[in-house]
Amino acid sequence: MTGIARITQADRAWWQQRAAAELGSILHQNPDLPCIGWTVGPAGPVLAGHVNGLAPAAQVRAVFDSWCHALVLEDYRERAGGGGTAFLHAAARRNQVKIRLSATVFGDEPEAGR
Repeated sequence: MTGIARITQADRAWWQQRAAAELGSILHQNPDLPCIGWTVGPAGPVLAGHVNGLAPAAQVRAVFDSWCHALVLEDYRERAGGGGTAFLHAAARRNQVKIRLSATVFGDEPEAGR
């Protein structure tokens, strides 16, 4: 076999440990930010945060923005969905861990022009 690296269980465990350690660091450095859901990814050192969309749209956006600012997230994208729903995404790499943040903003605010 040439040029093919096998991913081992030890590799996967290290990735998760690295992501979990980064989450601990993030939470320690940002104790005043609102609580959000976090998931440690199973493939690669990935940490995904999700802002609960079951709150007023302005509140969801404010929480998303506060986490983006605190973590210096880039690659911001917003995709419109049906019924005024918006899907927010931002990401960055921090200490060898890919950090991704998402939020679903439900359309409870009047659209412009209405």
